[in-house]
Amino acid sequence: LSSEQLSSQDHYDFGMRALKAILTAAGQLKRKLGHVLAEDVLALRALSDVNVPKFTANDIPLFMGIISDLFPGVELPPSDYGKLV
Repeated sequence: LSSEQLSSQDHYDFGMRALKAILTAAGQLKRKLGHVLAEDVLALRALSDVNVPKFTANDIPLFMGIISDLFPGVELPPSDYGKLV
């Protein structure tokens, strides 16, 4: 769905490698935050954390619209990445 609606960029990857990265991120989040957050929130966080950094500014709102359709009513809590220095 993302590959059809987002702009065509050479660095966008929606294949098996990207899916593995999302599953790996979801697994790490589940081990770290599985006792605090629901699985749908963890899956949404993994999708966002893996994909949003590589999207252009124009594609981010489109992607957020896609995932809001896939996860209706799921709200992401604010991320705490700690001190980034």
